Amino acid sequence: MPVILFAILVVAGFTLSGIALHYCEHGALDPIYCLLALFFSVNLLICYWEICLVLRRDHIADRAEYWRKRQRETGRAPGAEFLTSRIPLRDLLSTKLWGDLWSAYSVYDGSYADRRTYGFNVDMGNGFFTPVPTLLLYAAFTVDFMPAAYAGILGVALFWQWTYITSLYWVSFHTAGRREQVGGRRLYYAYVVAPNSIWILLPLLGLYVSIRLIVDGHYGILGH
Repeated sequence: MPVILFAILVVAGFTLSGIALHYCEHGALDPIYCLLALFFSVNLLICYWEICLVLRRDHIADRAEYWRKRQRETGRAPGAEFLTSRIPLRDLLSTKLWGDLWSAYSVYDGSYADRRTYGFNVDMGNGFFTPVPTLLLYAAFTVDFMPAAYAGILGVALFWQWTYITSLYWVSFHTAGRREQVGGRRLYYAYVVAPNSIWILLPLLGLYVSIRLIVDGHYGILGH
């Protein structure tokens, strides 16, 4: 199975499960809810990848040079080559496999091969500390099992930190002079701008929703 296909199936499974449950509970498909369900699902997958970043940190540093050499030999982008590579089903949850994702990405941002950097440590924090609040907020937005104001308070804390740390990562990426590592504009937009924009824009939407939950005192903003 191609790596990218597995990632898509996991995200689709988490997202569609939430949307289906939300529809059964409330009889409506709300676009804001669907966007946030997608974001929560992607974050849960990436949390696992970030845990692998920590568990395989020595492997990542060792493999980073392999991907740089591979890029020079083939001319292919390491990120694209990794995501399109095929893996046996028994290795789908392998920490070594997903650690190699960071090795490939370290060609564009060397901080992921260096545990002393901001990028490494902020992603480590996201991987270990946001899965539980992400699940709680996803469940609250889906079946409103807690008062809307409580969900809003949790959402403000969670969405604000995503917006802040991603913005700071983007700044640190440029101040550290890592833009030159990426290469052409197309790779820069595909591997740096696009994913980081998602982690700023959708949390800003979530921040707005969370504030509305506190102010309104109900889940009407999510179509409940």
